[in-house]
Amino acid sequence: MAELRYLSDVVTLELDAGKCVGCGLCEIVCPHGVFEVADGVARIVDRDACMECGACERNCAVEAITVRSGVGCAAGMLSGLLSGRGDACCGGPDDDACCPGPKGGC
Repeated sequence: MAELRYLSDVVTLELDAGKCVGCGLCEIVCPHGVFEVADGVARIVDRDACMECGACERNCAVEAITVRSGVGCAAGMLSGLLSGRGDACCGGPDDDACCPGPKGGC
């Protein structure tokens, strides 16, 4: 999904392959094709395509996936757009340098 990019290396997505049982739900529910299951274990194939929706984490029965929904780049870009600032804030609500204002403005 090369056309859907936010900023490189800012996504909060983490996968603990040691916990993964290879059920494939992460691959099924991810709207951007971030995961692939091969040889009985999931792997992240396109980390920067993650929009941090949290569907993978919510569907992982063995808690092998973590993502902090609403704090990363997708949320920051939407917040900037909706607030009229137009800038991306990928550090979350406590990132005053990126989001000026009370509580970071995000």
